Amino acid sequence: MASADTMSGGAARPEIKILHFADVGAVLRAGLADFRRAPQFGLFFSAVYVLGGFFMLWLGAGHVTWTLATSLGFPLLAPFAAAGLYEVSRRMEKEQPLEWGGVLGIVWAERTRQLPWLGAIIVIYFLFWTFLAHMLFALFMGLSTMTNVSESWDVFLTVNGLMMIGVELVVGAVLAFLLFSLTVVSLPLVLDREVDFVTAMLVSMQTVRANLLVMLVWAVLIAVLTLLALLPWFLGLMIVLPVLGHATWHLYRKALA
Repeated sequence: MASADTMSGGAARPEIKILHFADVGAVLRAGLADFRRAPQFGLFFSAVYVLGGFFMLWLGAGHVTWTLATSLGFPLLAPFAAAGLYEVSRRMEKEQPLEWGGVLGIVWAERTRQLPWLGAIIVIYFLFWTFLAHMLFALFMGLSTMTNVSESWDVFLTVNGLMMIGVELVVGAVLAFLLFSLTVVSLPLVLDREVDFVTAMLVSMQTVRANLLVMLVWAVLIAVLTLLALLPWFLGLMIVLPVLGHATWHLYRKALA
């Protein structure tokens, strides 16, 4: 059994460093610099999300079942798209050549390592949150007279409706931050080092706990920028996602020795 100071395979557990608020701006600038240096990779991986968003709107419009089914592909693909951005930043850091074959080869090789397990955890988490959201809706609105929400939002302006929205937002924020804590460091960690996904998630949560306020600011920043990027028909994601992806790599490098 590995000791508390080692990871699976006998590798030394990385030392968690203390982050500062200034590091948030520093990693954002580094992420933007990486994107500007090799925009073709960032645009390629972010295009997966943008095209996928349009595909979901087209296929699932008016059909909740189809929307849910297609959206399950996003949590599965997200770690692999992120791995591509991390690999680009890693190669820049080590001054290695940026070649499509090399970058995509790393992403392809991850299918047999720990990344699919992290993708599976994200999918399970997504399904749990979907189930919980429906339970909260039934709890608050189950006895209400239902209307077609596409024609009228009045049902949400009732006391029960407003309470439901408030509870959904609070519970959603807590669950989102927990998922952020599990993945913010673990995704780049399993790409960078030989470590199992459970250990990587534990290290990620320990890193967040050691830098709670800074990580909270980073999580809120990701949420706000992503929300704003979604507004112009997902097109803002073409810039925001690669910048945040590259920046997350630099945050990982600052957080772990």
